Amino acid sequence: MTNATAQGSYILAIDQGTTSTRAVLYDAGLQPLGEVRRDLTQSYPADGWVEHDADEIWQASLFVVRSLIARFGVDPAAIAAIGITNQRETTVLWDRATGRPVAPAIVWQDRRTAALCERLRGQGAGPLVAERTGLVIDPYFSGTKIAWLLDHVDGARDAAARGALAFGTIDSFLLWRLTGGRVHATDATNASRTLLFDVRRQAWDPELLHLLDVPAGLLPQVRDTVGDFGACDPALFGAAIPIRALAGDQQAAAFGQACLAPGRIKATYGTGCFVVANTGETLVRSAHQLLGTVAWRIAGQPAYALEGSIFVAGAAVQWLRDGLKLFPASPDIEGLAAQANPQSQVVLVPAFTGLGAPYWNAGARGAMFGLTRDTGVPELARATLEANAFQTWDLIEAFAADLAAHGLPMPDTLRVDGGMVANGLAMQILADLTGLVIERPRVTETTAFGAAAMAGLGAGLFDTTDAVAARWQLDRRFEPAMPADERDARRAAWHDAIRRVQA
Repeated sequence: MTNATAQGSYILAIDQGTTSTRAVLYDAGLQPLGEVRRDLTQSYPADGWVEHDADEIWQASLFVVRSLIARFGVDPAAIAAIGITNQRETTVLWDRATGRPVAPAIVWQDRRTAALCERLRGQGAGPLVAERTGLVIDPYFSGTKIAWLLDHVDGARDAAARGALAFGTIDSFLLWRLTGGRVHATDATNASRTLLFDVRRQAWDPELLHLLDVPAGLLPQVRDTVGDFGACDPALFGAAIPIRALAGDQQAAAFGQACLAPGRIKATYGTGCFVVANTGETLVRSAHQLLGTVAWRIAGQPAYALEGSIFVAGAAVQWLRDGLKLFPASPDIEGLAAQANPQSQVVLVPAFTGLGAPYWNAGARGAMFGLTRDTGVPELARATLEANAFQTWDLIEAFAADLAAHGLPMPDTLRVDGGMVANGLAMQILADLTGLVIERPRVTETTAFGAAAMAGLGAGLFDTTDAVAARWQLDRRFEPAMPADERDARRAAWHDAIRRVQA
């Protein structure tokens, strides 16, 4: 229930994603009132490199919050709390004296540290990293990105040794700026994605810091996901708005999808796709290259999750739209795919930046198979939607095996969110090829919703997580309709294509 005695009429979420920055305003009962969005520039300076300008992210964050407050005529003092959710693993180093980044932010998709990761695996570091962090050694995570910046930015390692630099993922960088440099902190969900954090002890790990040659003085303090992160500098928005939650985007989405009990599972379809299952107090040690990670930490108690990451989901639709220029707007793909020849055998493997879970092959690259003379745009469109479903199915198989090994059931229902889930055909394809019931909520942008819910909990607007779960509402359920023999044949063709891109 809403706590009627709590101060503040609104909750504000900052959702800093890979392609845009949003601010979303909610009332005290978590009803969305409106949002402001600003697109984000991505840079690709070399093969496999992806960068952001952290200052641009900061300016965009200021713009969307100020614009939202102005648009709705909100008294900033009436905002009970801000919750921040962010693209995870994206790495920033900045000067503590000026707050300015010393180099472009290295985005989670970036693969420049593949050789370093290969070297670490060759040295036998994989088991140590898996045991302490629940992760695999891969360029995806922040630790090797920090090491690269220290070794390739002039003077960075010396400055870090003097304590002049700070590291953070985007949540930490925004928090530093919002508080005027008074708070250098992150939360347990973001810390758990660095390759440097012991998820059992809930602390930075000295042995891992030594392995990657990262000075401890760079690192932020790790706090609960829901808690006190200070307040905004009043000069920014006109009031010292409390900041009461930080969470990585996928953990925020799982919270917003009310995956609050062990066994609940969700998939978020944005630039990539991320499947997260709540495992409660059990940290699952995956035998299938999934990730054991922190779901959130509340009142000092971590809840764990099992996660699988697909690097390219919506980005494949963007490739068809912007790279091949097959249609002007992303929603157009639904109508095109519906026109595809149902007998088409086209298979797209969108490994543009390698393969994520359960393969973790940084060297794999995209490919298309089964082209014939009558293959056209509709067939390419459908193959792109099917690729998302096949990649999800790969993860679901791995999830089922890992959960069963720990005595946990595999749910038969998958909750979905993110920009792609508005596409009804894509969701039906997902149900058909995974064999799962797909549940789409009324609020599909659950990342911001989850951050707001966490902030409301931290501000005392809600007494328990059950009060948050009660606000989840179903929009539509998609049931599997494809015959099992057809599903099996399609899966076999997908696995053949996967083998070939990894050969």
